[in-house]
Amino acid sequence: MTAERLQKILAAAGVASRRAAEEMILEGRVTVNGNVVTELGTKADPAVDHVKVDGKRLRAAAAPRYILMNKPRGVVVTRDDPQRRPTVYVLLGTRVSEPVVPVGRLDFDSEGLILLTNDGPLAYRIAHPSGGCRKEYEVKVSGVPTPAKIAKLARGILIDGVRTHPATVELIDTTPEKNGVGGNAWLRVILGEGRSRQVRKMMEAVGHKVSKLRRVAIGPLRDKSLPPGGFRDLAPAEVAALRALGPAPRGSRTPVPSAARGSAKTLPARAPKPPRALLPHSNPEKATPTHRRRETKR
Repeated sequence: MTAERLQKILAAAGVASRRAAEEMILEGRVTVNGNVVTELGTKADPAVDHVKVDGKRLRAAAAPRYILMNKPRGVVVTRDDPQRRPTVYVLLGTRVSEPVVPVGRLDFDSEGLILLTNDGPLAYRIAHPSGGCRKEYEVKVSGVPTPAKIAKLARGILIDGVRTHPATVELIDTTPEKNGVGGNAWLRVILGEGRSRQVRKMMEAVGHKVSKLRRVAIGPLRDKSLPPGGFRDLAPAEVAALRALGPAPRGSRTPVPSAARGSAKTLPARAPKPPRALLPHSNPEKATPTHRRRETKR
């Protein structure tokens, strides 16, 4: 095996994403043959060199594993949570032994599809905007955005001083007014980037607070039948579809295609256990219907 950059080695071994691995290196948490390494350009050969993270010898790269989970609301996408809230790793329990890490995040109040894998290079391509992997969300907001606001969101909007990339933003449903109070709206939002709480910040920037947010597609991946808290391995055809993704031109607003899925067994959901049951690996947003019944007056 030839020498490779340390961050690539750590990502391939499922320790963390490549970006997180770079942070580990800069923090002095990685050693090669007993020497602390802080340079991102450092290379090593895991077949020859002794690579350790936080004092623990790096395990040989495990067989690649690709898991699709329907994250429920009220679960955090992290391994350890200071507030001791349930995490996606509690949902995985002991049924996944490989050190998989989440690709991107969904916040505590969001729900929907999330991918976990130990395939570092593929995870990087899916998470980074240059990889061409677009994510689709169904978003319920207070009030009904005007066509002008929707067009503004689609063109790109300033968030924290940085303009978002062009996106697909469509009104898909509204709820009726009640007692003189305006109704709400469901929107479809498709993004090619994944900044922290981006969808929520986009909506708030045009005066509409998000009350529900679910991710319904990651590139070609969809699964309306996956229950909240449930997860399953990707079928080979799904992995191939992810690998076939190519860089999308900046500003592209092509809808996310449907997945070509092979047969894959869905593992049943389990109630979250206390966080003390977390797996001892290194630290590395209900159902997902895409068609919704129109809400009626209560």
